[in-house]
Amino acid sequence: MKVFKFGGASVKDAQGVQNLAQILKNEAVEDAVIVVSAMGKMTNAMESILDSYLRKDVDLSYKINKIKWFHSEIIEELFPANHEIFMDVELIMGQMAGFFATNKSKKYDFVYDQVVGFGELLSTKIIAAYLNFVRIKSDWLDVRDYIKTNSHYREAAVDWHKTNQKISRINKKGIYITQGFLGCDTRGKTTTLGREGSDFSAAIFAYCMGVAELTIWKDVDGVLNADPRYFEDAVLLNRISYNESLEMAFYGASVIHPKTIKPLENKGINLRVRSFLNLANSGTIISKGEALEPEVSCFILKHDQIFLSISAKDFSFMVEHNLSDIFKTFHQYKLKVNLIQNSALSFSVCVEDKYHNFDRFLDDISRDFKVSFDKNVKLFTIRHATNEAVSFVEDKGQVILKQMTGEVVQIVAN
Repeated sequence: MKVFKFGGASVKDAQGVQNLAQILKNEAVEDAVIVVSAMGKMTNAMESILDSYLRKDVDLSYKINKIKWFHSEIIEELFPANHEIFMDVELIMGQMAGFFATNKSKKYDFVYDQVVGFGELLSTKIIAAYLNFVRIKSDWLDVRDYIKTNSHYREAAVDWHKTNQKISRINKKGIYITQGFLGCDTRGKTTTLGREGSDFSAAIFAYCMGVAELTIWKDVDGVLNADPRYFEDAVLLNRISYNESLEMAFYGASVIHPKTIKPLENKGINLRVRSFLNLANSGTIISKGEALEPEVSCFILKHDQIFLSISAKDFSFMVEHNLSDIFKTFHQYKLKVNLIQNSALSFSVCVEDKYHNFDRFLDDISRDFKVSFDKNVKLFTIRHATNEAVSFVEDKGQVILKQMTGEVVQIVAN
């Protein structure tokens, strides 16, 4: 039994759906669970519909029709005009309209989860129908019948006992198409699994079905040692350990989210990252074992950082109670701390202001502390750093701060 996960970029149009079918043929897949995201940027489109609905905007009907037109264009390219998929899409769109007509809740997180999941329902219905159309027999599964969660909407926690009971009963013969990102609570309401929820969904199926390997299909050849948009000559990593992938994710690398890795590590399930555009490449395997193959430095770059230097107004030492107050204020304003350096009289930190609260934070913290700062700086993290790797990064800008911990070097630069 295999578990494959395809993201929205892989099925953004009719050619993407056809390519998915070709991958299954090339890989000679007979028994598999295929977890699929919404097509293209459809989750963003669903969020826009949600905003219009909650604001009672007049453009709600137009936005809903755009969703229908988008999927209709894809199925018109894939199927003859009399195919039943046209009615299936109409039914799903009708279900969404029905929710808007009958919903009484004004709770954003609840309404969000009931709306955005229609993107995954549409994509998987289309893909399951197309596979059967090209004689790859497959069954459509509603993931909400299998992944059971609590009612923490937009960040639901999995009930592993109930979920394992449901998924372990699936016949391990045949191909199944199901949705990523979604679950269901005890009230029968749709929930979503939060950031990187589709990858996590695939890991849940892999864990509960006890497969040997999970494959996540992306538009890159695998996991690279650096982002090729900013670093020339990025190297494909053939193998990464579970721990190394977690460390890279912690520092901000675009690898696999830790919540996806954990259930796989618990059962020793390999995770393979492959390109849906380059089937000749075997990709990257994340598993137990050596940290990296090949052994190279890894570069992680975070843009739009704010570098702060904080000191007491009376020139007293920066000790525990000062730091406690500062971190409480960071938490209050949702500033994410990515680097810390402390000295006797000052405390330096690199943060990111995802929620645009920095000005309010600055007004608050400046009552008790002296603060200087630089905005729009870059934070480079080098894992398995060498002198050559450090020099390479230092040449990319004016260094404000450099910090070394073992084989990890962090550099803040303009």
